[in-house]
Amino acid sequence: MAQPAASPVEHTTELALHEKTKLIKSLRRFDMVLFLVCAIVGLDTLGQVSGYGAQTFTWLLVLAVVFLFPYALVMSELGSAFTQEGGPYEWMKLAWGRFVAGIGAVLYWVTNPLWVGGSLAFIATEAWSKNYFTIGSGTAGDYVFKAVFIWVSIGVAIAALRYGKWIPNFGAIVRFAVLGFFSITILIYAVKNGVHGYAASDFSPSKAVFIGLVPLLIFNYVGFELQNGAAEEMRNPQRDVPVTVARSGILAVIFYAIPIFGILAVLPVKKITGIGGFLDAVTATFSVYGGAQTALVDIMTAGFIIALVTSGAVWMIGSDRVQAVAGYDGAFAGWFGVFNRRLGTPVRVNVMSGIAATIFMAAAVNLNKGSTASTFVVVLYMAISTTLISYILMFPAAIKLRYSHPDVPRPYRVPGGQLGMWIAGGICTAFVLLASFVAVFPDVIETALGAGYNFQDTWGISRMRFEVFTLGTLAVIIAFAAIGYWLGRPVREQKADLALVAPAPA
Repeated sequence: MAQPAASPVEHTTELALHEKTKLIKSLRRFDMVLFLVCAIVGLDTLGQVSGYGAQTFTWLLVLAVVFLFPYALVMSELGSAFTQEGGPYEWMKLAWGRFVAGIGAVLYWVTNPLWVGGSLAFIATEAWSKNYFTIGSGTAGDYVFKAVFIWVSIGVAIAALRYGKWIPNFGAIVRFAVLGFFSITILIYAVKNGVHGYAASDFSPSKAVFIGLVPLLIFNYVGFELQNGAAEEMRNPQRDVPVTVARSGILAVIFYAIPIFGILAVLPVKKITGIGGFLDAVTATFSVYGGAQTALVDIMTAGFIIALVTSGAVWMIGSDRVQAVAGYDGAFAGWFGVFNRRLGTPVRVNVMSGIAATIFMAAAVNLNKGSTASTFVVVLYMAISTTLISYILMFPAAIKLRYSHPDVPRPYRVPGGQLGMWIAGGICTAFVLLASFVAVFPDVIETALGAGYNFQDTWGISRMRFEVFTLGTLAVIIAFAAIGYWLGRPVREQKADLALVAPAPA
């Protein structure tokens, strides 16, 4: 009589088995959709993207088809088949081993302290300063405001997920309200005042604009996998992940297209700034409300800042869990792999994120004193580069797992068999490779194409200073990951095996 095939097994640690007992299932499909909307639909880059003019629409739609669609297919398969807590780390571990996965996890995690302490804190401060009361750059008030912004995001991540999830949910609802009201106002403004017209040639795609936009648009579109950071806290990931990925992807395209159109419709391209673009457009269009303009702009500013805070919080919720899982699996210091028994959250990693964000914020404030707009762009690209580099390890993992773990049931599969996965995974990998290079070495490809620009005038700092800041930060991150892996050795020595296939939900 033939023996039944052995179930796939994950080689993990005793600490992992212990910490998994603290996880509480609390994410339903409704929560997951709003979680992803809050993660993917960010308002901080709208001005920066809109600065490229009408072509932004062209490339926004093109990348929705050629990147976002295959990306959604890949993450729907990975997220519904491999449903272990800390999803991105687990996928990279199963494909490439602990050491590579440990580096990938740190890159994925550290993006968010850099982002929250960098571009999010800077744009929130600028919005507050411009619409409520002035906060001078580099002043004590500047440091205090940015620090409060950072630690509010951390506080949301620390809260028990069954309660803390309502903050990102609220953030998604605020996005609906802010962007919906802004859209209605644009229509009223257009009827009363007209809008900027665009010739058909303005929408014609060009290589130079594509190269400039690709890091920003790819950065805006990523995030489908974030919910799998809390995969074992989902009610039914096998059923819900593909559905939530599809719904949030459609909403993301809509919610990026509308405000970008609004910004370009009312502001000349030369007046659009990365740090003030969206609220500048709000201020201009809200003139249609007469004496109520100031009060309504103040309300929209509050909604904008809430959206920024919840963007940071939701990414902290997901990515901090990814890093904590790396800790309890022995790919990082085990001390950081401990989840709080009462809250069910990785408080130690949460606090580490807050400290890292605060340190980066202080360094960024001093990077280019006197030019908040230039500093905003530089720190934004720092966060973009670390984010996209982590996906270079993640997308090929989807292909590898088709061969290394064929016996793991896949409730959803990328259509087209192995070839379909190669095409989808290959396209996604190619895009993040290109976007990563452009984020780390801006102007190199443009110069090769004959469309170079004056680096100092565009970025506000010299190329040398930009590269030292960017490459130096990346070097510190890689060294940090390697040290963390070395510190995780005692955890790795306490080996344990765990069934890779999750039991069917009740």
